[in-house]
Amino acid sequence: MISSAYLPEGSLIDTDENREYLSSLEGLERAMNEGRILEAAAIRCSGTLTLTVSLGEYCGTIERDEAALTAPGEAVKDIAVITRVGKPVCFKVMRIERPSLGGVQIILSRRAAQRECAENFLSALTPGDIIPAKVTHLEHFGAFMDIGCGIVSLLSIDCISVSRITHPRDRLTVGSELDVVVKSVEHDADGKAGRIFVSRKELLGTWEENASLFAVGQTVTGIVRSVEAYGVFVELTPNLAGLAEYRGDVSVGQTAAVYIKNIIPERMKVKLVIIDAYRGIGGTTARALRGGFDSVPADTNHIDCWRYSPDCCERVVETQFANNM
Repeated sequence: MISSAYLPEGSLIDTDENREYLSSLEGLERAMNEGRILEAAAIRCSGTLTLTVSLGEYCGTIERDEAALTAPGEAVKDIAVITRVGKPVCFKVMRIERPSLGGVQIILSRRAAQRECAENFLSALTPGDIIPAKVTHLEHFGAFMDIGCGIVSLLSIDCISVSRITHPRDRLTVGSELDVVVKSVEHDADGKAGRIFVSRKELLGTWEENASLFAVGQTVTGIVRSVEAYGVFVELTPNLAGLAEYRGDVSVGQTAAVYIKNIIPERMKVKLVIIDAYRGIGGTTARALRGGFDSVPADTNHIDCWRYSPDCCERVVETQFANNM
């Protein structure tokens, strides 16, 4: 995973360094002079969409136009401001004003923090780079991931895992932190990096790596992901599903106890027999393996190609990241 100073929003708020800068007006002035990115909780949003941020003894304000980085000519959306209330926000201290009538006004900018992240970190990313991310919210088509200072990237539902799911919540939870791989980077007319799309399935192991966790003759638990006329697909791990004969008494989302009848690498097939199906949290196997097989070493920063299918299989399933430039 690529190490970066520009982590998902919320990563800095409880650090000693962040607390030290927020502990006094002198600390905030030092952060302003040093150009530091800090984090604190947004506690209120006014009718004019100005965010109030708690800075310990003081409060700071982020005007609507400074609440998020946008494309040139694009206005900050209301929802982008309102949804920050009650959550950590990153920012730079832009000005500290002392009006003649007393008091202190501290002007902050989240936009400036995001611009620095985009220019110093995100602009250098290429397809295949592995980076940290945090789930911000879920939609039926995918998950939105914070890939640095609150800048979001889309993890589409088909890129979450090889095993099909009906909704991202089947796999992910808002607030979860996980590694993702850069799938593609859009560029504008000037060649500057724009929207970034990410993937997850390439970090959850190949067919062989996942299949090696099981053996013919075992009875294990899985999750029913699809019921078709020709059979029932049961997820054994996020990147491995097996097929059992059709049964009319099972439904999607149930936990299934399955007998492993055969494992066929040449066809990427796992044949199963459903012993029982029920609603529940799942057995030991389902709980232990739901996170998937992590086949990428912790010190790996980049992958050029990921091949899911075994070498002995005629059908090739792979991702070539170099083609997504």
